[in-house]
Amino acid sequence: MSATIIDGKSISKLIQKEIGQQAAEFHQGSGVRPKLAAVLVGEDPASQVYVRNKERACKRCNIDSELFRLGADATTAQVMELVNRLNNDSSVHGILVQLPLPKQVDALQVLDAIRPLKDVDAFHPENVGLLSQGRPRFLPCTPFGIIHLLSRSGIETTGKHACIVGRSDIVGKPMALMLAQRDTGLGAAFANATVTLCHSRTADLKAHTKMADIVIAAIGKANFITAEHLKEDAVVIDVGINRTDDGLVGDVDFAAASEVASAITPVPGGVGPMTVTILLENTLKAAKLQTA
Repeated sequence: MSATIIDGKSISKLIQKEIGQQAAEFHQGSGVRPKLAAVLVGEDPASQVYVRNKERACKRCNIDSELFRLGADATTAQVMELVNRLNNDSSVHGILVQLPLPKQVDALQVLDAIRPLKDVDAFHPENVGLLSQGRPRFLPCTPFGIIHLLSRSGIETTGKHACIVGRSDIVGKPMALMLAQRDTGLGAAFANATVTLCHSRTADLKAHTKMADIVIAAIGKANFITAEHLKEDAVVIDVGINRTDDGLVGDVDFAAASEVASAITPVPGGVGPMTVTILLENTLKAAKLQTA
C-alpha cells in the first residue's frame, strides 16, 4: 500500500488565492489594506527564510507587510518598546514576533505585550482562553492549517480518534483543543474527535498511536514515528522540521509510514506552507475586526 500524499503547497496556494480576493474586496469596500508587521531579532538563518516567505505570501494575498529588525544583542526592553509602538500604529493590524528570540529576551513577556486584537499568531493568554472556551478570536496558525489540510482532503475528524504526539503551546495543546471542539471554524465535520495528547513522559507511546485514526507528530525528533507506531490506514500529519545530513526531514519516517498510512503529509511541502497561509487569514480577520 502507498499512502495518498496531502499536498500542502497546492492547498495553501488555493487558500491564498481566496484570501487575496477577500482582501481586495475588503480594501475596495473600506479603503483599508490589511498590514502585517514582522519583528525579527538577530540573524537566525531559518527565521530569516521564514520571514521572507511570509513577505512573498503577503504580496500574493494583497496584504501589506513590513519587517522590523533588531540586533542579536537586543534587550527585552528594546523588543517591548518596538511591540508597543506597533500596538499603537493604526495602520498595523497584525504583529508577528519571529521565534526563537535570543536567550536574553523574555519571549513570554514580549508575546504577552502584543495587543490581543493584533495577536495573529494566537499566542496571547486572552486568545488562548477564548479558544479553550470554544469561542476563538483567532485560531492558531499551525493547528488551523492542519484542520484546513484535513478539510480540503475530505478527511473528517468527527467520531475519530486523534493522537497528538507533542504538547507544545504552539502546536500540541491548541491542536488538542481544536479537535475536541464542537466546531473548528470549518464546520463540525472537522472537530468532534476523541483526542489523546502524548508527550515525552507518556508510557508505551505505541499503544496510544496504534489506536489512532489520525496521528499528528509534533515532537522535533527526526524520523521518530515509524510504521510500528501506526495502525493500518491511519492518517499521518507530520509537523516536524529537522535538519539532518540528508536534508530536511519530519518527525515521521516518511517512507516506512507511507506503506501503512492511508494519507500522509510530506516534509517539506506539507504543514509548513499552511502555517504561513493561516497567518495571513488571521491578519485579514484582524483588519476587519479593527475596522468594524
